[in-house]
Amino acid sequence: MPQTPPPPSHWLDHPRNVQLLWRGFLVVLALTVAAELAVQLNPHFGIEGIFAFHAWFGFAACAAMIVFAKGLAMLLKRADTYYDGRRDD
Repeated sequence: MPQTPPPPSHWLDHPRNVQLLWRGFLVVLALTVAAELAVQLNPHFGIEGIFAFHAWFGFAACAAMIVFAKGLAMLLKRADTYYDGRRDD
């Protein structure tokens, strides 16, 4: 019986590449927040004048979307066997 070749490895399967991506994302985030020092802000509301407000607001909005999606998934999910053995003839 011939042996089947192993499936090709994806570049994201290697922990070193994932670690490099995380570090790269953190560097970009830090540079983006630091760039706020060089930009003249014109806040419409007082809270917008806080340093790195937009970064924190974006993080909070993303976290809120994740929590909402998890709650919605608990409400809408079905059992793994939902369609097994059921026929609507």
